[in-house]
Amino acid sequence: MADRRNFLKLVAVGGSAVFASGLKINAIAADAKSGAAYEDFYFVQLSDTHWGYSGPANPDASNTLKKAVATVNALENPPDFIVFTGDLTHTTDDPKERRRRLSEFREIAAGLKVKNVRFMPGEHDASLDWGAAYKEQFGETFYTFDHKGVHFIALDNVSDPGASIGEAQLAWLKGNLAKLPKNAPIVVLTHRPLFDLAAKWDWATRDGDKAIEILMPYPNVTVFYGHIHQENHHMTGHIAHHSAKSLIFPLPAPGSQEKRTPLPWDPATPNRGLGFREVEAEPVKAEYQIQEFPVTKA
Repeated sequence: MADRRNFLKLVAVGGSAVFASGLKINAIAADAKSGAAYEDFYFVQLSDTHWGYSGPANPDASNTLKKAVATVNALENPPDFIVFTGDLTHTTDDPKERRRRLSEFREIAAGLKVKNVRFMPGEHDASLDWGAAYKEQFGETFYTFDHKGVHFIALDNVSDPGASIGEAQLAWLKGNLAKLPKNAPIVVLTHRPLFDLAAKWDWATRDGDKAIEILMPYPNVTVFYGHIHQENHHMTGHIAHHSAKSLIFPLPAPGSQEKRTPLPWDPATPNRGLGFREVEAEPVKAEYQIQEFPVTKA
């Protein structure tokens, strides 16, 4: 790992080799007067593995997740923790098959050398049974945790088939934030985007604006999400939103065509558009640099 600097560094590991330096998106500032002890760290975000998918968009679907696990395990310096931001499995109407896929996913993920792994559901995992099968395997669908001075909030905007967070969870979010100092470094993890990116493609959260309104008084909030199978960066006021690539197949740019059909599989570049992300955090200050690398593990 490179020496720590005073910024958050995002490294989205995918199928190209593009480097964008100095992309300043948001700042997370620690209050020196608060006496909080902050340490730099980094974590890995993986998303949209869709275990159980079978189709032309990825003929190698039975191996892609395993390759991602091998790639993360080969990192020179292990991350502090790993988070999967939803769609762990591909949807199925069969409750027995849904549970089998969730179990198989968990077994493969158990091969990660880093054992501090956090999970979240996507609509493929949870929307057909309000998260019942997911909870059997992974526990609650929304929760918080703290890591080296940063407060993490995992929101569930997928268990409701109507793509809402819901009033009860919004009240929980408001109550949780009320316990924090206004300048606390906060990272929100979701599956769907909280803002309306492409509503006709289900790339939105019906009451996401209410969550953003609750978060808005806190100046140091960053959101990481999945769902759209590509890298995207967006601002709502001072809040930066960053989507992660998928580990199964890429999807087209938001609203660029009538339907959100997967991009065609190219056997010459099987990892095109696929990847995961490293997030290097120095809570005192936050700048973002994005770099792409191929998934290379067999």
